[in-house]
Amino acid sequence: MDVKPTLRVLSEADCPGRRGVVDGQTYQRLVGWPEIQPTDRVRIGRATYKPGTVEKLHWHPIEACYYVIAGRATVRNLNGESFEVGPGSMIYAPAGIAGAHEWEVKEHLELLDIRATNETDRKMQFTVDRDTKRSYIDL
Repeated sequence: MDVKPTLRVLSEADCPGRRGVVDGQTYQRLVGWPEIQPTDRVRIGRATYKPGTVEKLHWHPIEACYYVIAGRATVRNLNGESFEVGPGSMIYAPAGIAGAHEWEVKEHLELLDIRATNETDRKMQFTVDRDTKRSYIDL
């Protein structure tokens, strides 16, 4: 039987960073992006945030998991409950408004962003008004 290997090893240098969704955020597409390394079912990125960066309350139409590599931040849920996160913390945000979250970065934050889909059009996020629970998206 002839099997063609599909294993691929990438370097961080192969994945240039770009501005993220808010000022103060840089995002590197690592695995699961068509221009880097296509995959069947997963997408991984690396996000870095400058201290003081705030990413407003928002939700995604797909579940998201974040693993904090370095730094500290406060993460808040839909009801405003706060969670202090740092290296080794994992944040799981289910799809939909119930998984809404916001970030307030205390010190340089670096995290892995893991999604269980490679459909980049589903990466969108909806900003939420905490009082009315109305969602909107900036196009």
